[in-house]
Amino acid sequence: MTTAKKSAQRLGFKSGEAIVYPAHGVGRITAIEEQEIAGFKLELYVVSFDKDKMVLRVPTGKASSVGMRKLAEPALIQKALDVLTGRARVKRTMWSRRAQEYEAKINSGDLIAVTEVVRDLYRSEAQPEQSYSERQLYESALDRVVREIAAVNKITDTEALKLIEQSLAKSPRRAKGAEGEGDGEGDDLQEEAA
Repeated sequence: MTTAKKSAQRLGFKSGEAIVYPAHGVGRITAIEEQEIAGFKLELYVVSFDKDKMVLRVPTGKASSVGMRKLAEPALIQKALDVLTGRARVKRTMWSRRAQEYEAKINSGDLIAVTEVVRDLYRSEAQPEQSYSERQLYESALDRVVREIAAVNKITDTEALKLIEQSLAKSPRRAKGAEGEGDGEGDDLQEEAA
């Protein structure tokens, strides 16, 4: 097992460390083990995703090629929160094409790209309803951003969600109604969507 530890240190991931796996979001390396598969010895990161009740085994040599990365630095988290305060950029293309682009951004593992999806698909209480597929993409992107911010800032998911909602309330299109929307309980807001 000592060889597993040495190469794992060289790649920069260690047991117990929180990481981001592009297709699944934030996980934790629970072990680095060696297994024999089809006659070959393979070193594997055992990555646990508690919220999804899933365990993934990633060959140590493939970790970078699949896009597995360390959690974002605090400066990048701040940049992501700043992205949320910007104006939503929605292309005027067919929904199916936009949905594919959003899905690709979410699965890229790039925090800023995922944050852009949250910003672009966010709807305040006063805005029209989202379609089911829009809502699914929005919630998937939001979940990824919430989990990473919570892990980096060592706060709960609820506190991370509040940070995100505060940033979204500052964006230009929602600035007028920001006072009543800060807590997400603006059910009886009667304002026009910008």
